[in-house]
Amino acid sequence: QVQLVESGGGLVQPGGSLRLSCVVSGSGSMFSIYAMGWYRQAPGKQRELVAQIANSFQTLYEDSVKGRFAISRDNAKKTVYLQMNALKPEDTAVYYCNAVRGTVALHPWGQGTQVTVSS
Repeated sequence: QVQLVESGGGLVQPGGSLRLSCVVSGSGSMFSIYAMGWYRQAPGKQRELVAQIANSFQTLYEDSVKGRFAISRDNAKKTVYLQMNALKPEDTAVYYCNAVRGTVALHPWGQGTQVTVSS
């Protein structure tokens, strides 16, 4: 069974940066085939897909994070990253990664990593 372990969250001031990591285990050789995405869920809101990267390395971003966030992947390490710059209080959420098909997540969720943007 695929397991997802997110890390790198924390408390940061507005305008700051964080780099999130997600290690995928149990996928065998499938990781390089998956499109991967980063989702976030703020308190009282639905989980939303904010960035995704195809197996071709083509990327796609939700409008509110365009120009500030960058998703990348290392297939050899079975890891996907989210570089977050110019963070805003509205970016505060628990961030999750998952394999995606369209906007649908394919595997059971990991524990996520909390990102809090506050002065």
